Amino acid sequence: MKRLDSLLKTCVAALVLSCSLAPFAQAGEVTAAVAANFTGSMQTLAVEFERDTGHKAVLSFGSTGQFYAQIKNGAPFDVFLAADSATPAKLEAENSTVSGSRFTYAIGALALWSAKEGFVDDKGEVLNKGTFAHLAIADPEKAPYGAAAVETLKSLGRYEALQPKFVTGNNIAQAHQFVTTGNAELGFVALSQIIKDGKLASGSAWIVPDNLYKPIAQDAVLLMRGKDNPAASALLQFLKGPKAAAIIKSYGYQLSTEQK
Repeated sequence: MKRLDSLLKTCVAALVLSCSLAPFAQAGEVTAAVAANFTGSMQTLAVEFERDTGHKAVLSFGSTGQFYAQIKNGAPFDVFLAADSATPAKLEAENSTVSGSRFTYAIGALALWSAKEGFVDDKGEVLNKGTFAHLAIADPEKAPYGAAAVETLKSLGRYEALQPKFVTGNNIAQAHQFVTTGNAELGFVALSQIIKDGKLASGSAWIVPDNLYKPIAQDAVLLMRGKDNPAASALLQFLKGPKAAAIIKSYGYQLSTEQK
């Protein structure tokens, strides 16, 4: 009888374990092209996504413009998280995406930042003082945050005067790196790169008023390569959920109405 009880307990335990693993039995992999400004956020999200679904997200980070060219040339991405809405919309119009899959996953903010404490004032007056030799920005032709930086300077009437001081990165991650390493005393970066949980990580910054540049609505879309990949669809669905929304918001982004 004892042996029978033991056998029954073993079978029950195995059944429970089998049931608990069932949701992950079909776990897969999704390749995602992700805008550089969303690096920290997406790395955190990928961990939670795998924990919740069992699916693994393989991430590549870079500029939105470069990713567009790579996707058109057949790069093996299932999902695209851009730094704007125009590029995914363009891919959609060119039949390179799954119809109806595009949505805004985050609304970004621009900041003027220096790794030096007290170097950037909270009104951006440093731009008028000329106390710096180099100003880092992302390539405005490839990176939406770079375009927003140029738009901001033109709104302030400082573009012509400061253009000779530009140190231009391929994407917003490189622009941030220029400031971090001291190759530029200050630069325009994504707010998400310099704060966590609403606090400035280091240095000094001016959060650029959003009336100085067009809203940076960042769209995600399912690419044709990911059409039949359950992991790709699961990732986009996860990005719309409350757990993802909380993480995205903690990095300084605003949320779209689809996430609230």
